[in-house]
Amino acid sequence: MTSVTTECNRLLRGLCKKLLLLPFFLTLSLNALEVGTVPPEITLSGDAGGRLDGSSWSSSELRNKVHLLFYVDPDEKDLNNALSDAVKAAALDRAKFASVAIINMAATWKPNFAINAALKKKQKKFKKTLYLKDMDKALVSQWGLADDNSDIIVFDQAGKVLFYHAGKVEGEKIEEVIRLIKENM
Repeated sequence: MTSVTTECNRLLRGLCKKLLLLPFFLTLSLNALEVGTVPPEITLSGDAGGRLDGSSWSSSELRNKVHLLFYVDPDEKDLNNALSDAVKAAALDRAKFASVAIINMAATWKPNFAINAALKKKQKKFKKTLYLKDMDKALVSQWGLADDNSDIIVFDQAGKVLFYHAGKVEGEKIEEVIRLIKENM
């Protein structure tokens, strides 16, 4: 009888742990960015971030062109350089295509003044890419993007997600990103 009671207690503890974690996993799946959907609108402004000049930015601006969005932890800034190089080499029509780099400022130990200085240099060097700051991980919490990583998202002209990947994009995935951009321009 003792072994049956012990086994029942063990099963109940396991079930309780799963039930306690269920809301967490449901929240993650509800917030996760899904291909084929238009994510909820996010505005970065004021203390929450925005453009380097301090003005606001809204994800509603991800329309009327195909957009490639990089959401990057400053510590992972070089992770997807191969994708950036491939996009440059593709010589895409900038009348129909735009690139956006949103920096997850809260994902690093680096001081904001140092990141701001680096971003201003990058904006001068890469004038065709819009650089933005997310001070409070808004895209992590509202779109379910990976934190402390490099997220890549391709949006069609209506703002619908065509491609999402967290981490390093390589090989066939780079080809897929370029193909999706060209097909939807």
